Amino acid sequence: MTKPAPNAYIVLTGNPNSGKTTIFNALTGLRARVGNYAGVTVERKEGKFQGSPDDLPMIVLDLPGTYSLSPQSLDEQIARDVLLQRLPEIPTPAAVVVVVDASNLERNLYFATQVIELGHPTVIALNMVDVAETIGHEIDAQKLAELLRTPVVPMVASTGEGLKEVQQKIIQMVRSGALGSPAESFCKLPVAFEIEIASLAPLISGNGARAQALLELSDAKSPTTSPEIRAAVSSARQRLEAAGLDWRSAPIEARYERIGAIQRAVTTEPDSPEETASDKLDRIVTHKFWGMAIFVGIMAVMFLTIFSLAQLPMDLLNSVVRSVGDAVSRIIPPGDLQSLIVKGVIYGVGAVVVFLPQICLLFMFIGLLEDTGYMARAAFLMDRLMSKVGLHGKSFIPMLSSFACAIPGIMATRTIETPKDRLVTILVAPLMSCSARLPVYVLLIGACMPGRIFLETVTMLSMYLLGVVVALGMAWLFKKTLLKGETPMLVMELPPYKRPLATVVLRHMWDRAKLFLRRAGTVILGINILLWFLASYPRHGTSAPTAKPDTAQAGEQLRGSFAGMTGRLIEPVIAPLGFDWKMGIGIVSSFAAREVFTSTMSVVYNVSEGTDEETNTKVLQQEMRQQKRPDGKPVYTRLTAISLMVFYVLALQCVSTVAVVRRETNSWKWPLFQWLYMGALAWIFAFVTYQGGRLFGLE
Repeated sequence: MTKPAPNAYIVLTGNPNSGKTTIFNALTGLRARVGNYAGVTVERKEGKFQGSPDDLPMIVLDLPGTYSLSPQSLDEQIARDVLLQRLPEIPTPAAVVVVVDASNLERNLYFATQVIELGHPTVIALNMVDVAETIGHEIDAQKLAELLRTPVVPMVASTGEGLKEVQQKIIQMVRSGALGSPAESFCKLPVAFEIEIASLAPLISGNGARAQALLELSDAKSPTTSPEIRAAVSSARQRLEAAGLDWRSAPIEARYERIGAIQRAVTTEPDSPEETASDKLDRIVTHKFWGMAIFVGIMAVMFLTIFSLAQLPMDLLNSVVRSVGDAVSRIIPPGDLQSLIVKGVIYGVGAVVVFLPQICLLFMFIGLLEDTGYMARAAFLMDRLMSKVGLHGKSFIPMLSSFACAIPGIMATRTIETPKDRLVTILVAPLMSCSARLPVYVLLIGACMPGRIFLETVTMLSMYLLGVVVALGMAWLFKKTLLKGETPMLVMELPPYKRPLATVVLRHMWDRAKLFLRRAGTVILGINILLWFLASYPRHGTSAPTAKPDTAQAGEQLRGSFAGMTGRLIEPVIAPLGFDWKMGIGIVSSFAAREVFTSTMSVVYNVSEGTDEETNTKVLQQEMRQQKRPDGKPVYTRLTAISLMVFYVLALQCVSTVAVVRRETNSWKWPLFQWLYMGALAWIFAFVTYQGGRLFGLE
C-alpha cells in the first residue's frame, strides 16, 4: 500500500489589517480548524489548501498579525516562534506567504524583510493594490521582486484578483522544494555589529542563523533559552555599548533606511497627495462629539433591529418547538418519560433555541463592524474615555468583542502589551452584556413591558450601557488599587474603510451560531434534564405526574422538590432584591450558563400547558405576568424585571468564562476573585435598584 504524502505546511503571515484573514479564507475555502497552540491560549487556525494536487497535500496555517519579529504580545510571540521553528508541533514551513498592504508599503516591508532574511521559501502577496491606486500610489511589483529577491504577486483579496497567481506560486515552491532566498540582511550595520553577529550565528541552529543572531542581539526581550547564547549576547551588548553603539536602535534605523529606499524606488506617488475618502470620513466618525453620537446611534439601531427583524423567525421557531412538543405528547403516554422529554428536553432547550435569530443578528452586526474597519475607530474614539480610567483603546476592542461573548473577548486581550492592563481588561470584560444574557433580557422585557418597542429598546440599551459604565468604573478602581500602573499611550493603526464581504460576515455569524446551538444541545440539555429531576422529585400528593396537573398541584410539587428546597434556602438572601424562591432556582441554574434561566423558568412554570395557538415563549411570558405574591401583588413588575436584569448584567454566571480566565491567568486566584467581586456588585446594584425604586413609589 502506498503511504500517503505528508502535509506540507504553508505559513500565512503579515501585519494586522493587511487582509490576511481574507486571503486565508480564500485559500482554505472557509473550511478552517480552530484550536490552540500547545501550552498557551493563542488561537491556532489552519485549513486544507484548496486546489492542491492530490500528490501534494498542503495545510495553510494562519499566524496572528504582527508588526515585527520582536514581539510585544503573546500573539506576536507565537508568530515569531513559528517562523523561527521553535514550536515542535509545527513542521518546518514548506513556503511562507507574507501579506503586505500596498497602501502602507514601507511599514509592511519592515516585517516582510525580516521574514525574507530567515531563508524560508517566501512569496509576497502585495494586497490592496486598489487602495494604493486610489490614493495615487503606483507600485512596480516586478522591480519590488528584484529588490527583495523573492516573488511578488499584486492582488486584491476582497475580489479574488491575484489569488490564482498566489496559489500557483505556492504549488511551484512546494513541488520544487525551493530553498528560499540567500540569508542576506536588509540592514547595513557598522563593522562592530557585523563582527558580533558573525560570532553569535554559529551558536544558533536552523534557517537564517544570521537573522536570528541579529534578533537575539537587538531584542531587549531575548527569546533564547540557551544559557550559552544568553551569556554570549550579554557580552556582545557590553562590547557594543563600550564602542558607543546602541544595540537596540541601530538595527531598526538601518532597516528603515533600506526599506525606505526600496519603497521610493518602486513607488510612484503624486506630487500633492489628495485626502482619501477614509480620511474625510474619519473627521466625522472619530470626532469627540459626533463620533460618540454615531457610536451610540449604531448601538441603538443594532438593538432596535434585534427586536424588530428577529420577531418573525422567532415566532416560527416557537411554532416548531410547540408542534414537536405536541406530537411527542401524543406519542408518549402521560408519565415521567413524557414529562422528561416534553418539559425537560423539548420545551427546556426550545426556550433557549428560539433566541437564535436575535443572537445571529448580534453577531452579524459585530462582524460588519469588524469587516468595515469601524471597530478600530471605536477603539480610537473610546481611548479618550479609557485613558481616564487608566487604560487605552486596545482594551476597548476585547471589551467590545465581549458583547458577543466574553470568552473571545478575554482571549483578545493577548494583544495588550502591559501585563497589568491585560489583567484589568480580563477582570472587567465579562461585565459587557454578552449574547447569553440576551435571552434573559428579551424574556423579562417581553413579560413586563409587552408591545412597547421604544421602551423595550431603551431598556435593552440601558442594560448594555450599565455594563460599560460599571466596567470602566471597576477598571479605574483596579488601576488605582490592586493593579497600579501608568496610563499607556494608544498606538494603533486605523485601517481604510472596506466594503464588507458577505461571505466573511455570514461565516462569522454561522460559526458563532453553531457554538450556541452546540451549547444548547450539550450543556443546556444536560442542565435541563438535571433541573427536571430536581423539580420533579421527591413526589408530593401523587406518585406519578398526571397528563394535565392543575396549577395548585404543580405549585405544591415544585415547592417540595429538591429545586424548590434550594430556591427557598437562598430566598432570604435574594428577597431584598425583589426575587422570590422560583427566581432563585433560575439564578442558581444560570451559574452553568446564563441563558439557562429561560429554560429553567419554562420548567418551573409548566409552560407546556399552553394552548395550541400560543407559542412557547409567549406562554412563558404570560405565565410570568400572572404570578402573584402571597399578598396578591404581581411578582413580575417592571421594577422587579429591571432589578433582575441588573443582577444578570453584573453577575459572573458562566462556568466557561471562569475556565478561560483560569487558563489565561494561569491561576485560580483571579477567576475566583472575579466571580466574588462581580457577585457582590450584582447583589448591591440590584438591591439599590429595587429598594430605591420602591422608595420613589415605583413598582
